Amino acid sequence: MTVVAHNARPGSIAHQRRSQRILLSVPLVVSGKHANGAPFTERTTTLVVSAHGALILLREPVILEQTLNITHVVTGEKLACTVKDISPGTDGLREIGIEFAQSSARFWRVSFPPPDWGPRSPEAKRFANQSVPPAKPAEVKK
Repeated sequence: MTVVAHNARPGSIAHQRRSQRILLSVPLVVSGKHANGAPFTERTTTLVVSAHGALILLREPVILEQTLNITHVVTGEKLACTVKDISPGTDGLREIGIEFAQSSARFWRVSFPPPDWGPRSPEAKRFANQSVPPAKPAEVKK
């Protein structure tokens, strides 16, 4: 599992985030209703997660503000969420930004860095400075 803590969509929008984004693939089951009322269920994974929602891939067509239910495949936990963004993806998939009906940082089972954390934070610098000490120079024989 690869976890990267940074804003997935850099730029001015990154400064408007309520919580850090983490690149993390979590298996989900997404369920909802089509416009005609017929239910659908789709297995998918997350691309990015946050304490307030996620970016997921979906084949099923959805609309902005549509209510979906997601189930974390590993834990079985379920949450209601709302579609907040729809972007074209690849191979017939769409990138869907979802927001939890209620904030749930524990849903993903990861610890999120504080909102002001970044690669230039004192904590990050402390870890960067913990490199292997340089080898002592060899003594020169006289």
